[in-house]
Amino acid sequence: MKKIPINPSGFVMIAISVLMLSACTKSFLDQQPQSSISPENYLNDESHLSAYSINLYSLFQTPGFQQTSITDFDNATDNQANIYNNNTLYAPGQYKVGQDGGVWDFTDIYKCNYFFVNVLSKWTAGKITGNQDNIKHYIGEVYFLRAYVYFKRLMAVGDFPIVKTTLPDNKEILTAASKRSPRNEVARFILSDLDSATLLMKEISPDGRKNRLSRICSRLFSSRVALFEATWLKHFKGTAFVPKGPEWPGAGKDYNANYSFPSGSIEGEIDFFLGEAIKNAKIAADAITLTTNTGHLQQDAAEAINPYYDMFAQTDMSKYNEVLLWRQYDLAYGNTAVNGNNEVLQGSRVNITRGMVDCFLMKNGLPVYSAGSGYQGDDSTHAVRIGRDDRLMLFLKEQGQKNVLYFSGQATSAVPIQPVSPIINYGNVTRASVTGYDIRKGLNFDDATCINNRNTTGSMVFRGVEALLNYIEACYEKNGSLDATAASYWQTIRGRAGVDPDFNKTIAATDMSKEALNDWGAYSGGSLVDPTLYNIRRERRCELMAEGLRFMDLIRWRAMDQMTTTPYHLEGFKLWGGTIDKWYPQDKLIYNAGTNSTVSSPSTSLYLRPFEITGAEIVNQGFRWAMAHYLSPIAIQHLQVSSKNGDISSSPIYQNPYWPTVAGQGATR
Repeated sequence: MKKIPINPSGFVMIAISVLMLSACTKSFLDQQPQSSISPENYLNDESHLSAYSINLYSLFQTPGFQQTSITDFDNATDNQANIYNNNTLYAPGQYKVGQDGGVWDFTDIYKCNYFFVNVLSKWTAGKITGNQDNIKHYIGEVYFLRAYVYFKRLMAVGDFPIVKTTLPDNKEILTAASKRSPRNEVARFILSDLDSATLLMKEISPDGRKNRLSRICSRLFSSRVALFEATWLKHFKGTAFVPKGPEWPGAGKDYNANYSFPSGSIEGEIDFFLGEAIKNAKIAADAITLTTNTGHLQQDAAEAINPYYDMFAQTDMSKYNEVLLWRQYDLAYGNTAVNGNNEVLQGSRVNITRGMVDCFLMKNGLPVYSAGSGYQGDDSTHAVRIGRDDRLMLFLKEQGQKNVLYFSGQATSAVPIQPVSPIINYGNVTRASVTGYDIRKGLNFDDATCINNRNTTGSMVFRGVEALLNYIEACYEKNGSLDATAASYWQTIRGRAGVDPDFNKTIAATDMSKEALNDWGAYSGGSLVDPTLYNIRRERRCELMAEGLRFMDLIRWRAMDQMTTTPYHLEGFKLWGGTIDKWYPQDKLIYNAGTNSTVSSPSTSLYLRPFEITGAEIVNQGFRWAMAHYLSPIAIQHLQVSSKNGDISSSPIYQNPYWPTVAGQGATR
């Protein structure tokens, strides 16, 4: 993904923040040499549009299955944990309003709008040279990318200004443009941009390798956005987190005081977005074929690969129909991931939780606690994998398994065999396994792909199976039942996972009181959901494990309310009462010794509680939640700079629910 040789001299990068209210004439892209191309001579040719658009691809988040961002990836949810426990998100009072910075930022939006301002009029006048189909496609890509940027803002802060053009460095104009549109209007704007992208982009990625967007990506992402907003509105209805809800802060501003929904009601908006999710999900789902799972984890170079496992772990993901967009790395060009998704690295420092492991069904479709399920218990990692969903069998490491099958000796930290004892926090050893459940998903067996802790295993951005999952959920949320298409999709996903396709069998055996112990998705608004909806969520959790969508799902389901009163204790493997504690030197397993402790106490739980060991951890009493945390706070500087004479109440920007308008303070509720 190369940088663009462009210098828009004479143009000011404007965003609605204090940085943009000061005159700051500068390039918004890093380039050399700075005088190579002037604005009037740029964006006039197909190659210019292609380069500009591909430079914006850095906006995409590619988790690589091992990253650590709280709000973007799966760490610090009930699915995953990493070695660091200073997570203020689950420690009310510790997560505080900032003075400046934060997600209230328009830099990336400006980059997209700059493109449209300088391209659309030329395009309609026929003044852009090159292949016209390619030109349309690259314009479509930027529509998609602006939608992507706006969706990140929607998830983070909800109501947000809709800015469709570049703006002059004028405080009055910028202040007026700071008015926050209700969140459903933002979602409709995103869908409109994606409709434009769908019309303009090609059906197949123009590079032929799916390193660039295609029309099916737009359909899939449209279904994601629509499902997100529909379920948010549904589960937060009657709260301050939706337009016209009680205590909605937008009502306090005159420009939103008399707001009315485009469809007439919040119920109408929910129905609209669910309809959009269903429509786009089906188009995307019917355009892809799921990758085959052989049910076998390769353990010898002479054995046939399992395409489903390898789809997540290849240096070239383009050959898989299910992969819609992925990021490629190349050592030859210095384009590599650092400490990323490669099997040969010693310990990922990111692990799945007991709750994630327990969520997987048995192959016969029964939950682990169900009579006759055949569950062998969790006294060892070997036992916990027996007879389980293939996704657990493939992606949970077991002691003694081979980690490197194609060994060239190039890697600097190769671990050919999975250690008998995962490296938890005992003695003076640095933790590499925070829960004891080491994840294998996305890890490559070839050590030649990793040199000096840099690797070239690809990173997934969009995968087609999400469309099937989106359809199933949207169908049930809209109709309260599953149609034939949803049932077929669900059976297909379960069949690929080696699980009995009869989902009704699972639903009938589901005990929500047991599921609620280790799955936040069992709740919406503090109440247990029905077994059918829960199992739809379970399927999504298991299929998309470590792919960076869990936090997004949890907030749209309003799945953390119960933690405002009842702490959640994140746990790992069964350290005590089985065989696992025998793997370690007994004098190194120290508990109830304050800061000298190395493991959690068996009197607290038989399962390792990695953030409740010394008592000094920020969440040492369990994960707790504040309602305000469903949205991020807006930094005070943004309110101040758009106010009159420093009076924050005069700013068109309003703070999110239950966040104060004083920097350094935590949520009020």
